Amino acid sequence: MEWGLIFVDRLLFILMAISVAYLAIFAFFSLWGLKKKYPASTKKFNFLILIPAYKEDRVIMESVNSILNQEYPKDKFDLVVISDKMEEDTNRVLSALPLTLLELNAQNSSKALALNFAMDNLPNENYNIVVILDADNVVEPNFLNELNDCYFSGSLAMQAHRLPKNLDTDVAIMDAISEEINNSIFRRGHVNMGLSSALIGSGMAFDFKLFRKNVVHLKTAGEDKELEVLLFKERVFIDYLDNVKVFDQKTQKTGGFYNQRRRWLAAQFLSFAKGIKDIPGALLSLNIDYADKIFQWALLPRVLILGLISIFASALTIFSWTYSIKWWLLLIVLVFTFAMAIPDYLVTKRSLKALRKLPILFVLMFFNIFRTRGASKKFIHTQKG
Repeated sequence: MEWGLIFVDRLLFILMAISVAYLAIFAFFSLWGLKKKYPASTKKFNFLILIPAYKEDRVIMESVNSILNQEYPKDKFDLVVISDKMEEDTNRVLSALPLTLLELNAQNSSKALALNFAMDNLPNENYNIVVILDADNVVEPNFLNELNDCYFSGSLAMQAHRLPKNLDTDVAIMDAISEEINNSIFRRGHVNMGLSSALIGSGMAFDFKLFRKNVVHLKTAGEDKELEVLLFKERVFIDYLDNVKVFDQKTQKTGGFYNQRRRWLAAQFLSFAKGIKDIPGALLSLNIDYADKIFQWALLPRVLILGLISIFASALTIFSWTYSIKWWLLLIVLVFTFAMAIPDYLVTKRSLKALRKLPILFVLMFFNIFRTRGASKKFIHTQKG
C-alpha cells in the first residue's frame, strides 16, 4: 500500500475504533441490572399526560385506554390528546371520553408545535409532573404509580423503558433490536456509570415547572435532543426507569424506516453542529453529561459503523490482507458489543432471519446522510403500519 493509503487506513481505523470503544464500554456497564424500584411514595402527585396525535386514527384508542385504565386516582391525572388532522369520527369518540381533546390544524405540523399548543390550552395548571407519550404507545396499569414514586424520590426528568409492541416483520424486528441496543448503551449503561440517560421522544416524564419553562424553546423535529441540551445546561439529571415499560409500535416497512432515520439523523447532525462550540465550556465547567451528549451526536449510527467496518475489512482482505487484520478484530469487538447490548428476548431464530435486512438498512442509512438538509426543520411523519 502507498503511504497515502496507509495514512487514510490508519486515520479511518482510529476514528472507527474510538466509536467502537465508546459503545463497548457502555454496553459492558449495561450488563448490571437496573431493575431498581423506588420506595413507595406517601403522596400522590398531579399528572398531566400529553399525547400528540398526527393522523393516528388507527392506534390512538389503544393508547388512550391504557391511560384511562391506570391504577392511579382518577382525580390526580388529566389526559390531553392533541388531535392534528385526525378524522371527525375519531375526534367524536375521543370527545366522549374523560379526557381533554385539543384539535390542532397546523399548516406545518410537529410534535414541538403540538406540545406548545397543549401547554397554552391546559385544563388547569395544578400539576406536578408532565408525561409525553406517542399516539401508538401503550403503558401498563401501574405506569403512573411508578413515575410517582420516582418523582417523590427526587427525579425531575425520567425516561421509561420503551419496548416493541410488534415484531411482525423483519424491519420491525431490526427496529426493535436497534432501540434495545440504544437502551442498553445510551440509557442503562450510562445511568449505571453515573451519567444521564438519553431521551427517546416518548415515555418521558418531567417536573411540570421545568418542562413548562423549556418547552417554548423546542423548535425542530428533534425536540427530544433540544430538550436534552436545555436540561443538561441546567445540570438536570435524566433518570432511566428500566422497569417502567412503554410499548411502542415499531416501523414495519423499509420506507417508514428510511423516513424515520432520515429525521433522526438530520436532528443529530443539527444538534452536533449547534453543540460543538459548547464543548470547551462543558469540559471546563465539568458538565460531563452535556459534553458526553455532544460526543454521542458525533458518532455515526450503529448500522453505518457496522457496515463501514465490514466493507473496509473485506476490501483490505483482497488488496492487502495484513492491513485487514485489525479491521476484522474491530468488527469482532463491535459484534460482541452488540451481543452484550441485545436483550435475551430478541435473540431468536426469527431475529437471525431478520438480519438479512441489514444490507438494505445500511444502504438506506448511507443515502440518508446526503438527504438530511432541511429534514430537521420540517415534519416527516413515520407511517408504522
